Amino acid sequence: MSSRLQCRVGSSRAPVLLLALLIFAPTIPCCRAQDRRAPNVIVILADDLGYGEVGCYGQKKIRTPNIDRLAREGMRFTQHYAGAPVCAPSRCVLMTGRHLSRAWIRGNKPVRPEGQWPIPADAVTVAEVMKASGYATGCIGKWGLGPASSTGDPNAQGFDLYYGYICQREAHNYYPPYLWLNGQKHLLNNQAFKAHQRFKQPPEDYARFHGHEYAPDLMINQALAFLRRNQQKPFFLYLPFVEPHVAMQPPARWVDRYPKEWDEKPYIGNHGYLPHPRPRAGYAAMISHLDEHVGRVTRLVDELGMRDQTLILFTSDNGPTHDVGGADTKFFNSSGKLRGRKGSVYEGGLRVPTIARWPGTVAAGSTTDHVSGFQDLLPTLAELAHGDVPVGVDGLSFLPTLRGAGKQRQHDHLVWEFYGYGGQQAVRSGRWKAVRTGLRKKPSSVALYDLDADISESNDVAKDHPEVVARLQKVMETVRTKNPDFPIPLLDGR
Repeated sequence: MSSRLQCRVGSSRAPVLLLALLIFAPTIPCCRAQDRRAPNVIVILADDLGYGEVGCYGQKKIRTPNIDRLAREGMRFTQHYAGAPVCAPSRCVLMTGRHLSRAWIRGNKPVRPEGQWPIPADAVTVAEVMKASGYATGCIGKWGLGPASSTGDPNAQGFDLYYGYICQREAHNYYPPYLWLNGQKHLLNNQAFKAHQRFKQPPEDYARFHGHEYAPDLMINQALAFLRRNQQKPFFLYLPFVEPHVAMQPPARWVDRYPKEWDEKPYIGNHGYLPHPRPRAGYAAMISHLDEHVGRVTRLVDELGMRDQTLILFTSDNGPTHDVGGADTKFFNSSGKLRGRKGSVYEGGLRVPTIARWPGTVAAGSTTDHVSGFQDLLPTLAELAHGDVPVGVDGLSFLPTLRGAGKQRQHDHLVWEFYGYGGQQAVRSGRWKAVRTGLRKKPSSVALYDLDADISESNDVAKDHPEVVARLQKVMETVRTKNPDFPIPLLDGR
């Protein structure tokens, strides 16, 4: 019985109070089913946000007060890994719980006219697991795992609601002519224009790269509406927001909050995407606008009285972008001390900022060095929702880490096999990290790094530890499955 009801069962008034309880329980807030239900889950996925690009992970220039507050109120992961170093395969690992060497999607492979290579019908996603456990499910943001009406359509993969960009390419423009709403185009008051334009001189008018309806604002409004609609029942809300992925089209109010002296000259589109008059301020503005969305979600959860019954997970799909679209990752120290960026299986391309907030369950202001990855989300949420883990999942639940109780299972190894950027493989096992590259043309030897002593992966110690190299190379060769949609002939035996 809720402590707020203050029923003294042993008193002479107990029969009257118990009768009132039976009659009026449906209208008494403390007796609602939501007080005893399974916890809600919100997963917020940033796009190309680097390990060092938020304040609680060391960023000094970009303002992220809401993400930092999330860390103060929850747990910060220092060794959590994305599923892949680029968008689509990373999201595949997150949704299906299979690591990259066994994933259905192992690279960014387009499908015309709009979309990416679809996950198959027999893939079981975390949304399907949560839905089978009685959760309302929603996905709002960038999908990238199959076109509308394909086997990878989010509505075919467990989501009751989908709103956003089905296709990653279309998400390069923050003022699109339409977004997708449950398999239908939701037309917007924006004129179509290319998200990649190059100029010899700065354009006279940057307003041409804007429209009337800004996709990030439309998507956050849908997210808040989903929370309001589903506050009386358990829900799983997946928010793969598009920022800070270029093109750079942030709100002017955020650009104006950063120093003008940062930008000596405009970006004119010579490294892809759209021009911007103040590229450094523009990039910081995109991250701060993302942070604003995190704050709006968190505040509404609290206002609706769902604070203690909602797990909020915040992370990023891969490391920071290359210096394209006007981004300057060196200026912002976007990877922190880590080597590499997006597209690389070195730490900078894979290790991502990750925060969990669940007041009353996750210890406020805590930090964990538990080694985990995107494949762990599905078994973690399945355990939380008392759902079934599908056959073939590679992840391990990190719910004991969140709760600070129970035995936390550890990975013997984490593996990545990336089809793009020449073909790459990596294995993390304890303190050791093995990497080999150039697998589609000219394979390199296996490099070995001691992450306990060398987080920057600057010192290859393979010659000093041949037995470790042999062990991890065997893992590379034995844990993978062939994928004809993403072939690597050297590894496929042909």
